[in-house]
Amino acid sequence: MLDPALLVLIAAAFAAGLVDAVVGGGGLIQIPALFAVHPGESAATLFGTNKCASVVGTANATWRYARRVVMPWRTILPAASAAFAFSYVGAAVVAWLPKDAVRPLILALLVFAAIYTLRKKDFGTLHRPAHSGRRELIYALLLGAAIGFYDGFFGPGTGSFLIFLFVRFFGFDFLHASAGAKVVNVATNLAALAYFIPNGHVLPALAVTMAAANVAGSVAGTALALKHGSTFVRRMFLVLVGVLIVKFAWDTFRPLM
Repeated sequence: MLDPALLVLIAAAFAAGLVDAVVGGGGLIQIPALFAVHPGESAATLFGTNKCASVVGTANATWRYARRVVMPWRTILPAASAAFAFSYVGAAVVAWLPKDAVRPLILALLVFAAIYTLRKKDFGTLHRPAHSGRRELIYALLLGAAIGFYDGFFGPGTGSFLIFLFVRFFGFDFLHASAGAKVVNVATNLAALAYFIPNGHVLPALAVTMAAANVAGSVAGTALALKHGSTFVRRMFLVLVGVLIVKFAWDTFRPLM
């Protein structure tokens, strides 16, 4: 009979994989579950285990999207490369810049993204790539660098920010933006694992089990996104951003209460 604690983590990994495949944000489910079930483990080990599970699910979602959606590789590959490199920079900055210093800024950006998306009813409904050539490359590198830095430094909401930026700056619809975001997420996760695995910050058996559940969730999430299209992804995006706003507001203002 399976340990009830393990069942909780399997369920969390499945849910995280499903949410991640559609709009990102699976870490909001998977990381708290890991900390609740294994409070005695170091934070680095739990983050490493989370990354091992999520990178497999995200890679699976990327593959499934690529089979059904024309992937904008000219944009997402430069973005992914810059994100991989700058996630190291973001991780290094953690040592001297307190995360609490940027939490209000992230909250403000999330509120802006939600309001912008709600006000523009046609935002992300049509796939009309807006750039080409050198400008597209420059924008992709800048976007990838910014998101990679953020993911290495802070992390929560990376997938949502990616989707919003792909729609806003490249004219993607939400479905293509979600597909492209997966490639960048894989890159930033691999960058993190390049640190976690060599330093032993992973629980191997648990990581494999959760990875299998995460993949199952990603299969379900990708199927939902592909079946229902950009309108469904847009709605899920707004729901997730709403959850992120509540979380960041609580974390920001709770110490003042």
